[in-house]
Amino acid sequence: MAYTDHGGDRRRYRSPRSSNAHCRIVFLFLTFHSFINLVGASIHDYQNETFIRRANSFFFHGGSEGLYASKPISLNNSLSSQDNFPTGKSFIRFESINFRRTKESAQMASAMQQKTGLVEAIIIRVRDRNNIGGVSLNSDAICCTPELAKEGSCKLGEVIIRENTDEPNGPKRLQTFFEGQNEETNMVIQTVDINSTGMYYLYFMFCDPQLKDTVISGRTVWRNPDGYLPGKMTPLMTFYGLMSLAYLFLGLVWFLWFVRYWKDVIQLHYHITAVIGLGMCEMALWYFEYANFNSTGSRPMIITGWVVTFTAVKKTVSRLLLLVVSMGYGVVRPTLGGLTTKVLLLGVVYFVASEALELVEHLGNINDFSGKARLFLVLPVALLDACFILWIFSSLSKTLEKLQIRKSTGKLELYRKFTNSLAVTVLLSVIWIGYELYFNSSDPLGELWRRAWVIPAFWTLLSYALLILICILWVPSRNPTRYSYSEETGDDFDDEAVTVVGSGVKVSGEMATMLERKDRKASLTSLVDHHHVFGVIDDLEEDKRE
Repeated sequence: MAYTDHGGDRRRYRSPRSSNAHCRIVFLFLTFHSFINLVGASIHDYQNETFIRRANSFFFHGGSEGLYASKPISLNNSLSSQDNFPTGKSFIRFESINFRRTKESAQMASAMQQKTGLVEAIIIRVRDRNNIGGVSLNSDAICCTPELAKEGSCKLGEVIIRENTDEPNGPKRLQTFFEGQNEETNMVIQTVDINSTGMYYLYFMFCDPQLKDTVISGRTVWRNPDGYLPGKMTPLMTFYGLMSLAYLFLGLVWFLWFVRYWKDVIQLHYHITAVIGLGMCEMALWYFEYANFNSTGSRPMIITGWVVTFTAVKKTVSRLLLLVVSMGYGVVRPTLGGLTTKVLLLGVVYFVASEALELVEHLGNINDFSGKARLFLVLPVALLDACFILWIFSSLSKTLEKLQIRKSTGKLELYRKFTNSLAVTVLLSVIWIGYELYFNSSDPLGELWRRAWVIPAFWTLLSYALLILICILWVPSRNPTRYSYSEETGDDFDDEAVTVVGSGVKVSGEMATMLERKDRKASLTSLVDHHHVFGVIDDLEEDKRE
């Protein structure tokens, strides 16, 4: 579609290369405006939506989804419960679509004419985008102009569509006319079968300027061969089902070890158990939410709200677990002390920001472009994630330093493994973020929709792998002293001493001097009064007082 807004029907001519480039820009403009319609699921609802002017046309974005081709229909196929279509059928169905023009526009039409206004529904695959508009005619127009109509290239008042005889599944045009001076007209209920896999866009368009301010109401139903789940979300249902089983297996193994050594568990083990339980519930809820979406074509707000809330809680608790482990909770210090309030505050803020982002991403929006709202909500979550990472590695550095001072070899080795693993995780995250940015920038029209599910799946797998690592490092055992806090080792004394004096080496020196002085005094007393028992006792009492 090589065209631009030139405020009228004037023709412009460009080279084929320039036309193709301009076509991509215009198609991006159309898809960019898709965030205006936040639909409720594969059943796209329109409620008095307005049309947007572009070049010499007006358009409304009716939806965009990846659709798989229909499967071969056999006699044994059962009928779908909602639309009485055989299972395995892929289609876009137009139901109760109503167009309403203004009273002024209706009065400008002739009451004697049968057709006084045309609105077209156009279904197009991304790969066929050059077949819409005047690209092949070296024109920037979208709608047919009098000059092009005189040449016989198109029909006046219609959107220019280049027919491709070799591709029967090219752009599909469905026409609806206003009659006489009627203000409303209804689109015929009909179904368009999808026989070719691709990313499909639906646009409602008209060319008559007198139809300006026309609004659309109704709904369209989009269906894939195996259900109503959009194409790029279909693999995620299977993925979440497998991840539910993975979390269930991890939970069973952890539970067996927990019960076996329940007398030796520490507080940290309960936190790990909570994260495993939340992860198990999250994956199961996502699977059932997707399964319900696939069977009904809609996403109930209550169910989806619960799912995204579980996701936000699990993400928050997981990050807090990493933070308290890095601080040495249960290993170097028995409590977080004054840091508890700060940790909880960061967790609450992160939960609120994450919950808002998840709601925007999953409630009432299945188009490929989620709009400006998501951009403003991604930034706070990204900044809070950066705060978590900085605080985690800063705490790990202090914990490793304390363990080196105390010469706690076992705990030091444990935390070194944890630090190295966390560093690898952060490195993988940075690399994947780079890939995600490249993927989104190189595929602005969603042509790679069949691979898009890998992006969110990676973060789920990475979180699961990190949880397994924590479970392995802090697994319950009969010898919890290798990673748990112990007063007998002087951890508490050292921790307080480091806080007050600021140097573990200085504390150790003072302790050594005190012991040396006691030994020297005891030896001197023994040499002078070794025959007097009461003298020795007096000296011992004096030593105690010192």
